[in-house]
Amino acid sequence: MTMIYSLLSEVQNGDFSKSTKRQVRALVRITDLFAAGSGSYSRDQIDLFDNVFKALVEVIELKTRAKLARHIAQSSDAPAALVRVLAFDDEIAVAGPVLSQSNVLSDDDIALSARSQSQGHLYAIAQRPVLGEAITDILIERGECRVVRAVAKNAGARISEHGFRDLILRAGDDSELGLFIGLRRDIPRHHFVRLLEIVSAEVCNKIVAANSEVSGAARAAVTEVIDEINDGVRNASSDHAKARTKVRRLKYWKELGEAKVHAAARAQDFEQTILALSILARCPIEVVERTVLIENPGAVQIVGKAAGCTWPTVKSLLLMKAAGRKLSKMDLDRAQENYERLHAKTAKRVLKFYESRQTLSEAANPVISAAPAGVPALTGSGPGQPRNDDSSLLCESFRVAV
Repeated sequence: MTMIYSLLSEVQNGDFSKSTKRQVRALVRITDLFAAGSGSYSRDQIDLFDNVFKALVEVIELKTRAKLARHIAQSSDAPAALVRVLAFDDEIAVAGPVLSQSNVLSDDDIALSARSQSQGHLYAIAQRPVLGEAITDILIERGECRVVRAVAKNAGARISEHGFRDLILRAGDDSELGLFIGLRRDIPRHHFVRLLEIVSAEVCNKIVAANSEVSGAARAAVTEVIDEINDGVRNASSDHAKARTKVRRLKYWKELGEAKVHAAARAQDFEQTILALSILARCPIEVVERTVLIENPGAVQIVGKAAGCTWPTVKSLLLMKAAGRKLSKMDLDRAQENYERLHAKTAKRVLKFYESRQTLSEAANPVISAAPAGVPALTGSGPGQPRNDDSSLLCESFRVAV
């Protein structure tokens, strides 16, 4: 270690900073020393190497640091201490190649950089061939447009449930991001359904065109495109197939009832919840999917009441993570009050009215402006504040929602 102390003293000498060649030679010598004893150094000795590398890199001019970083980024046996110093350089020309390519950096190093450095550094991290959920969560939370698009486009990036939810929220104002999300093969189906509800018809058509299972029969209307895509994805989903088999078995043995919906919702089992609720409410799967996923709880209350569910089950539906609702206790109390006032007969009439109008709409695309007589409304100013006061509003709000 005497040689290391000697080199450190040399680096800190004021005259040394005037000679780039001497700096690089010293760096090479220290790197060789580090490699020669790799695996045998104590924590204190490694810290010393860190200090030497840091002191050395700080006095090397930018152009030389950038060149060094490009070389180090592709080296699998580069000293981790040196790689970290380059990765945390404020200049993206230096840090970028290392952050995007080096396999020497640990996940902790990358996460620390993602939490603290610039958008340029975040974009470099988003280019890495493999990214874990913990890191993509940080990138999505802190990243600006270019960063989140890069994450969504990166097939090697694993995205969490929370990450997909945040990406889809941002896709409402960013059609390119929406397209990248829609083309991911790992997107959970409930997020896929929500995405299709908020992106434009043009983006929907592009997603259809990229999906070989449905591209030949894409329709012009957005709702029809969404339903067709969902049908293709639904049928190809192994989770949906398992849930369908289980629900059919329950129905055959007359065991399918509210308790199964409640249990599935509490377990956050989206596929089984949707299938069971669809059967009990005698309602199309795609309608139930939308009612569970939209933010406004009114539509969920209608389907739940038509299915014969009690408030605890409907509450579980409203609290499903797939929908991303943030209902306060006050919201839930008001929703419960409305739900208990809603009659099952009324809810069934709303669903029947909606389905009949959908049939007519597909043929003639009429404007729906009326509701069946005697149907109360479930609308309101907040997510948990629907009220029963206007018969046309309930039907119209349900139609718009789903």
